[in-house]
Amino acid sequence: MGIEFKTQMNFHYGVPSGLGPGVVRLVCENPGPFTFKGTNTYLVGSTELAVIDPGPRDDKHLDDILKVAAGRPITHILITHTHRDHVDNAEALKAATGAVTCGYMRTTAERGKIESSPSGTEFVDIDFSPDIELKHGDEVIGADWTLTALHTPGHAPDHLCFALDGRDIMFSGDHVMAWNTTVVAPPEGRMADYLASLQLLLERREGLYLPGHGGRIDEAPRMVKAFLLHRRWREQAIVAAIRDGRQTVRDVAALIYDNLDPKLHTAALLSVMAHVEHLIEREIVIGEGPLSFDQRLSAR
Repeated sequence: MGIEFKTQMNFHYGVPSGLGPGVVRLVCENPGPFTFKGTNTYLVGSTELAVIDPGPRDDKHLDDILKVAAGRPITHILITHTHRDHVDNAEALKAATGAVTCGYMRTTAERGKIESSPSGTEFVDIDFSPDIELKHGDEVIGADWTLTALHTPGHAPDHLCFALDGRDIMFSGDHVMAWNTTVVAPPEGRMADYLASLQLLLERREGLYLPGHGGRIDEAPRMVKAFLLHRRWREQAIVAAIRDGRQTVRDVAALIYDNLDPKLHTAALLSVMAHVEHLIEREIVIGEGPLSFDQRLSAR
């Protein structure tokens, strides 16, 4: 299943892009193989503002957010998930504005062993504690906006998307992006949760998604369906490879991901591992011993 990725993005660092009435995007200058052009920060509202994902710890990006606010009060800081490229500027922005932070509360470091980052670095702020703990369906209300939190684990156990009430807009974080597929990397990510979260979004009406990295997604339900089909195809390819005699995640990944950028090698291994974990859970594949890149695999 081919996916039409959108790798063109019209923006300039530090310059706000209007995406509709009361919605502005700023892109932090932290480009990379996992962040694309950088982390998107959204300012929502006209008279008082919500900031969605203030980005990594970056003084210039913080200053850019305050300049775009132009004296209007920032009352809420919403976090889609606690990966550091989305959350690390939150405390500095809170200190500068007095805003309250809002996000899903991790009760433990659940599945989030930081040494398993696809980029090989510490990437989860497991100590982040929001002022307002959001659960699925909770609303955050400002003077002229209401955002509804949707718990969408998969990429991260604490991932939230935010639907803008009365508008055809979903802030989709890293759950659905236009430039690439989402990294689902155990133990932080879980494929069963990711697929269920995609299905949850299909039950909603929003047609425009504004993601955590990359450009806007028009006709978003089509993209969500394409990602579900892509994952189904990937799963079938993994099962076929195991039935063909590939016995480990490393063996399977080498077959499926040929000519891969070396920077993405670990991410590819973890993606295959996420599918293998899901297949083992459903008793389609047998794994000997704990989940790992070298776990011995066989198909039922």
